[in-house]
Amino acid sequence: MTDEKGRAPASPDAQNVTQRDMANAIRALSMDAVQAANSGHPGMPMGMADVATVLFTKFLKFDASAPNWPDRDRFVLSAGHGSMLLYSLLHLTGYLSVGIDQLRNFRKLTSHAAGHPEHGAFPGIETTTGPLGQGLATAVGMAIAERKLAAEFGDDIVDHYTYALAGDGCLMEGISQEAISLAGHLKLSRLIILFDDNQISIDGPTSLSTGDDHIKRFQASGWNTISADGHDEDAITEAINGAKNSDRPTLIALRTIIGFGSPNKQGTSATHGAALGEDEVAATRAELDWPFEPFVIPDDIAAAWKATGVAGRLLRSGWEMNLAALSPAKKAEWNRRQNGEISEAWAKAFSELKSSWIKDAPKVATRKSSQDTLEVLNAALPETIGGSADLTGSNNTKTDVMDPFTAGDYSGRYMYYGIREHAMAAAMNGIALHGGLIPYGGTFLIFSDYLRPALRLSAMMEQRVIYVLTHDSIGLGEDGPTHQPVEHLASLRAIPNLCVFRPADAVEAAECWDAAIRLSNRPSILALTRQVLPTVRTEDGTENLSAKGGYELAAADGDAVVTILATGSEVEIALAARDQLQMKSTATRVVSMPCWELFDDQDAAYREQTLGPGTVRIAVEAALEQGWSRYTGDADAFVGMTGFGASAPAADLFKHFGITAEAVAAKALALLAKRA
Repeated sequence: MTDEKGRAPASPDAQNVTQRDMANAIRALSMDAVQAANSGHPGMPMGMADVATVLFTKFLKFDASAPNWPDRDRFVLSAGHGSMLLYSLLHLTGYLSVGIDQLRNFRKLTSHAAGHPEHGAFPGIETTTGPLGQGLATAVGMAIAERKLAAEFGDDIVDHYTYALAGDGCLMEGISQEAISLAGHLKLSRLIILFDDNQISIDGPTSLSTGDDHIKRFQASGWNTISADGHDEDAITEAINGAKNSDRPTLIALRTIIGFGSPNKQGTSATHGAALGEDEVAATRAELDWPFEPFVIPDDIAAAWKATGVAGRLLRSGWEMNLAALSPAKKAEWNRRQNGEISEAWAKAFSELKSSWIKDAPKVATRKSSQDTLEVLNAALPETIGGSADLTGSNNTKTDVMDPFTAGDYSGRYMYYGIREHAMAAAMNGIALHGGLIPYGGTFLIFSDYLRPALRLSAMMEQRVIYVLTHDSIGLGEDGPTHQPVEHLASLRAIPNLCVFRPADAVEAAECWDAAIRLSNRPSILALTRQVLPTVRTEDGTENLSAKGGYELAAADGDAVVTILATGSEVEIALAARDQLQMKSTATRVVSMPCWELFDDQDAAYREQTLGPGTVRIAVEAALEQGWSRYTGDADAFVGMTGFGASAPAADLFKHFGITAEAVAAKALALLAKRA
């Protein structure tokens, strides 16, 4: 027997339990966990407990015993400070690793129940949230991925919704406007935002800082909007049904009382970011008619929640039958992409491309050789989905096999993100988290400042998201210091688990793309030039040397006394400096270091050999020195930028700022003299 949605019925013990009883279980667990930690945010979970109960018991398609089922509905807690709402739901619905001790130790080192939800800590946490607005924008990416894969594999395989619970703070953050504008433009009807409209922020009533009419705001961006009482089961049910019947994304503004059930603090900021206190917890128990000890859920209510956790099992079984009915080739392709495996077709195409460039030695900007690589890569890997923040012609991110992803055609593989760098990055996180696709997106390196919070989450969540960041130095020329990144390489290299690639030529550009596409648990940046560069790799070989992060590009004639380290466009300068030093009988070698992070992953013996034991080491890069001394051993052993750039042709700027072969050679000789 199943209900009208194909879900299994509740057990007999659970049949007399009301929705309010189930919601109160969330409220009790949330206030108890925050009280035990003496830290956290009880107000939102208590206020949104009724909404969450309706969503999980009546609408959300999931199976707690199979948390990674690809066609599950996604639930994103964008208001991540209310993490106990999510942890309570995961525990109550039977996610195996979310035991009661995890909740008892909320916000403690012994528990995975962190202050804000962290992807991978528990099954069922779809994305890391906490920085407000990120979850909402990430949910847009999940909705994009759902429509893209449905267009490719069919509704029998991909047919689910993305729900995001957002608060006032999420909607105040600027990223929210970028995200809702994009989602409305694309008519992502499988996206539903549940807005906790409690009108309270940490400082007090939201009227202190904002008077926005969010209904009109979302309508202006092409959304369907619904208002409902967030404590009325029937009203919530009707609202979600209405959202699912819309041909547009939907905002459901749910008027709630923050800290619902707390007789002396509900409806105030006192419940937002602090424990209620022992006396108020006791008073709330009485108010909610919840006489049970902390962290105790009565059997009938527990059974009702456990029944909810398994209700989607029959739907999952039906989906597995649909998957089995696919042709062998299509099923194999689905499984390959869900497993994040890279097709051998790319390995063969990459090898041929690399050999041709070593033979032909093209002189092109690395943004152009990146595009030429993408022409081959996108043809070999149908799972890539590219895009740009309104700089397609400058980033060179679109290739011939890519049609636009539009509201009228979700089969496209190219996203016109518009001037929305932050939403682009968060959406790419959502696409990657969804599974089955590999996203990349472009903008100028200088504008990485606009997307950095989402980029940081890419690294924290270990997602394969690739950022194509062009115009990587003063080499972009006349646009001047507002557009010339000088501190950005150092600041991005400071982010843990992020690989920053800066290729020196077409060969390295292809190798960097190959390395990035194979990093299944790390995001990557490709920092690419506007200016033309010569090919510096002239010896053929099957090994991807850039994947080592650093390697000897040019050996010394004789016993080396100088090693020049360089990345990107400055490798050409390093080679010219080597020639000058060799002419002065100073044996010099050049090491190209396209990716510090991968170089640091190599064993100690390789790193030491590559850096040149016993030699004077000097680095050259058209950026600030920060970080280079870890390889040179001397912050003064550097030729590069010391401040902001200027507006002029690139060649003039390199001379003006002293980033020349002559300067590198002179610095090397000075360091040798100092050593002597």
